Amino acid sequence: MVMKKKVILDVDTGVDDALAILLAVRSGELDVLGITTVNGNVSLAQATINTCKILQLAGAENDIPVVQGADKPLMRPSHFEHKVHGKDGLGGALRDVPVHKQAEPGHAVDFIFDTVRRHSGDVTLVMTAPLTNLALAVMKYPQLIHEVQEVIIMGGVVQGFGNVTPTAEYNIYVDPEAAKMVLQAGFPKLTLVGLDVTRKALLTEKHLDALQDSPFADYVRASTADYMQRYQERNGVRACALHDPLAVGVALNKELVTTGHYYVDVETRSDLCDGMTVCDFQNRLQRQANVHVCTGVASEPFLELFIEALRR
Repeated sequence: MVMKKKVILDVDTGVDDALAILLAVRSGELDVLGITTVNGNVSLAQATINTCKILQLAGAENDIPVVQGADKPLMRPSHFEHKVHGKDGLGGALRDVPVHKQAEPGHAVDFIFDTVRRHSGDVTLVMTAPLTNLALAVMKYPQLIHEVQEVIIMGGVVQGFGNVTPTAEYNIYVDPEAAKMVLQAGFPKLTLVGLDVTRKALLTEKHLDALQDSPFADYVRASTADYMQRYQERNGVRACALHDPLAVGVALNKELVTTGHYYVDVETRSDLCDGMTVCDFQNRLQRQANVHVCTGVASEPFLELFIEALRR
């Protein structure tokens, strides 16, 4: 019997986090030990409600605990993305669905540490939100960095433009101090899945049609409709970039991406460039590499994996 990879997902459940959760649950290849929520795309309370609704949709509400974490960034005010994800964070797709699953008692920081310690060396953290929870966990439990197998972060952009400012990707921009702390913490294996690759993983009308015999087809079409419209207005292509699902894809199959090992840091003190992920491709700073940066992606194989999981 093949052992499933143990993961904890950390989410601020908007449109693409929800798709990432569905991929993780429906792939059949991951043992999702829990999902922690954080302030980001939407408030902590809304992210938690959305996460519970998605687990209900996936038929996994009794199998996977949800634990709430930080309700604001470490040092900054919240920065919600309602214009991208809608007022409720899911493009209105589950607006009328009653939520009966509840979050567990306790705090995400303690849940992450206790769960990782129980399965020392075997847990991959898949972070698809601002990194506030993990930064707080590292501060409270410094030994955590030695107990985690890998951290996979959807965040940053190292060769290209941002999606919230000219230079910054949203998850890093919202809490750059947390991101800087996580990147500098000393995790033995840290993989950054940034906009460089996620912008090449585009869910299009063709893929929506391929989902038609999936129980999630209507949900995916409804939740991504406004997102696709906005993406078309800005980029000239009607699509939904699968930012967060690709981070789960990397947890499922490392062969989907190519990576390089570099020193990466985060700008936290700049009027123009706050939240920028700075990758030292030429080793100008002479610092030890700390991040496996995704530089290429096999887009179609990933999209096939995503569609197959949701049709299963």
